Parts: sequence; C-alpha cells; structure tokens
Amino acid sequence: QVQLVESGGGLVQAGGSLRLSCAASGISVRFNAMNWYRQAPGNQREFVATISSGGDTYYADSVKGRFTISRDNAKNTVYLQMNSLKPEDTAVYYCRVLISRQYWGQGTQVTVSS
Repeated sequence: QVQLVESGGGLVQAGGSLRLSCAASGISVRFNAMNWYRQAPGNQREFVATISSGGDTYYADSVKGRFTISRDNAKNTVYLQMNSLKPEDTAVYYCRVLISRQYWGQGTQVTVSS
C-alpha cells in the first residue's frame, strides 16, 4: 500500500524559508519520479517540482531559483526546500507519485505573510 505523508508546513513571513518533507511507504523514492504540487484557495492544483529516478530536477517557472527538491534514499523521503518565500506561495502543498495510478499525500499548509 502506497502512502505519502507530508510535513513541515507552517506560517512564515515573506522572505523566509521552510522545508517540507514527504515520507513515503510502499514505494521507493529512489526508483520513482516524485513530485510536489500546490493548491491555493480558489485555484487549481499546480505543479511545483519533480525529481526523476535518475536525480534530474525540474521546477515551475514561478519557483525556479527559490525552491529545491531533493531526496534521502535511506529515509525514503523527498524534500522541498523553499527559500525567499512570497505571499503568492501560500497554498496547501502535496506530494505525488504516479505508478499504476496517482497517489497523493494529505497535504501540508504553507502560509506566507506579507
């Protein structure tokens, strides 16, 4: 059974930093492309970042240069380091993996105050 559990969200001032974690079970983050998405109130869920099984990373233009996705194979966990946060980064952040179907975590709230 695949399970993704996000943590690390919270309230931070603009310009601050947060690190989100996505602990996986039932799959290996090393051998699967892992993704971060986010959804702000009233908006559709949008892509943020991905790390491929080979370790390649890709980012949405809106976060490029500020966010970094990484993984710890030993802990079977994926991270999203978020720096220089802006109020428009406020959203629920979700971890996602696509295997036979999509699996999502429950999400973690990030709120950036101006």
